[in-house]
Amino acid sequence: MAIPELSQEWRTGLSIAWSGYMAVLSIWIVMQKRAPVSTMSWILSLALLPFVGFLVYYFLGPQRLRKQRLKRLRSRASVLAPADLAMLRDARESAPPALRQMAALGTATCGLPVSSATGIELLSGGARTFDAIFDAIREARDHVHLEYYIFEPDRIGTALRDLLIERAGQGVTVRVLLDALGSKRIGRKFMAPMHAAGITVALFHETRIGRRLRPVTNYRTHRKIVVCDGRVGFTGGVNITDEEDSRTCTDAYHDVHLRIEGSAVRWLQTTFLEDWTYATGEDPRQMDTTLDQLLPILPPHEAAGDIPVQIVTSGPDSPLEAIHRMHLAAIQSSERRAWLTTPYFVPGEPALMALTSAALRGVDVRLLVPRRSDSLIVSAAARSYYDELIAAGVKVWEYKARMLHSKTLVVDDHCAMIGTANFDNRSFRLNFEVMAVIYGTSLAKPLEAQFETDLRSASPVRSNRRQFFLRRLGDAMARLFSPLL
Repeated sequence: MAIPELSQEWRTGLSIAWSGYMAVLSIWIVMQKRAPVSTMSWILSLALLPFVGFLVYYFLGPQRLRKQRLKRLRSRASVLAPADLAMLRDARESAPPALRQMAALGTATCGLPVSSATGIELLSGGARTFDAIFDAIREARDHVHLEYYIFEPDRIGTALRDLLIERAGQGVTVRVLLDALGSKRIGRKFMAPMHAAGITVALFHETRIGRRLRPVTNYRTHRKIVVCDGRVGFTGGVNITDEEDSRTCTDAYHDVHLRIEGSAVRWLQTTFLEDWTYATGEDPRQMDTTLDQLLPILPPHEAAGDIPVQIVTSGPDSPLEAIHRMHLAAIQSSERRAWLTTPYFVPGEPALMALTSAALRGVDVRLLVPRRSDSLIVSAAARSYYDELIAAGVKVWEYKARMLHSKTLVVDDHCAMIGTANFDNRSFRLNFEVMAVIYGTSLAKPLEAQFETDLRSASPVRSNRRQFFLRRLGDAMARLFSPLL
């Protein structure tokens, strides 16, 4: 059957409509003031999808979030105890200039100052992490706050739910904030006993059309935060899932987490409360009342600890990319070593330049990534960077035992970072992330030992490795999607 030829009037009308569509869509995208490469990629891609492209961009494209930040909560919580100020003053005077500048950078970009901890503990593996979190929840007497990207209704998730119900029955206030996409398997049936026990559960960025005319498919809370009584806190890479528990899953992810005690926990608490207030949609006109109710949750100032800690947060509601900048500043300040572990390595040009420049000036730069992550396209994109990294002197290892999920950076002997952010565009720009920066040797030494232990289950990537053409082509094509990964 022959396709009827359109008349000249129809062709002219469709051309005008398409031109108008492209003009409106291009202006819309350009006015977002995103990175030029990302902007051009969206325009060229949507030009191939007349009219349908509008819907694609509307539902999946970048959005400007105006997340209500509780600046008043931050400012009222930021008054440090005199002992804490004295400790930090001494630490600043004895710290290298580069570290003082890093601390100032963290404060300027996310508003959180350097604080202190009386104790920190590196937790290697999901099993050890879950045991420590469960113990802290059992010891809580006032409240327990949890924020997670992934919370699965599996064995460990059910055990945690039941423990929270038990503690709520004993008078402990429990608040749970879950990402609506990452924890999409959590259903009403699973949450019903929690609601019945008086536990409040909130979802971050519902993906369905409802409260928002334009649903948020990106911009997830990738944060993992547990706070018990405002005095003990946890953050790191471990989600609530059996895939992180070697007692249940024989090929469980290899991951690390951090337990913190002391006044630094108040900044994890502040971050949770900001996300909680935003996600629950409380009326900003009643913010004063809300803050008066929430501020007592922040604990009274304790004696200063001897471990300088800075909690750093970032998200798409701020263009400053605090965690991204802190990574680059740390690498640029390195003199002897910069050891990076990340499950997803898709660096932008500034990050790639920082790593290669450090290696070229003689720093021992090491990168540990999984041989195969749970995303084939991300693994392929990561491989596309190996040659230029190795040529500059960066030593690259691929962890082959299991899926590597740790997110850490060790710089010399005086700075260590652990948190939720991967070394990629999505974590640095699109997700809400949190990271703990510990100045001094308290975490640097344990992370160095952990890194060297992990290398025993990894193999180095050689410059003269055998590469098939189709694989090299696939890696190069995956790299084209780097701004979107």
